[in-house]
Amino acid sequence: MWFDFDTYSGAVYTRFAEAALAEITPELLLSYAIIFSFPLVMAFLSLTLKDSINRWANIIVGIVFAVLPPISLIGFPTAHSAYSTSVTLIATAEFVAAALIVWYAWKSKQKA
Repeated sequence: MWFDFDTYSGAVYTRFAEAALAEITPELLLSYAIIFSFPLVMAFLSLTLKDSINRWANIIVGIVFAVLPPISLIGFPTAHSAYSTSVTLIATAEFVAAALIVWYAWKSKQKA
């Protein structure tokens, strides 16, 4: 999977940040890059970690990623924003996916 972060962040997240009245700084772009890399790292770790460690890693990271989308919607100008529908849809999908990861990791049976 190839992800052109410069093009994507420049085209989409710049507009989101401008709509949210946030200043686009190198630190903000670094935080986006770190957040985008977590699913790739977790996919790799799920193949390499022991089952019990992988289960808890999925629960902990899943909870963090389930909390981030609702927090990101706080303060986002939804009243007159052209992006409000898409941002809400993406945040909802992210929350549901993270919640399902936590649910399945919590319900999975550990091997003794």
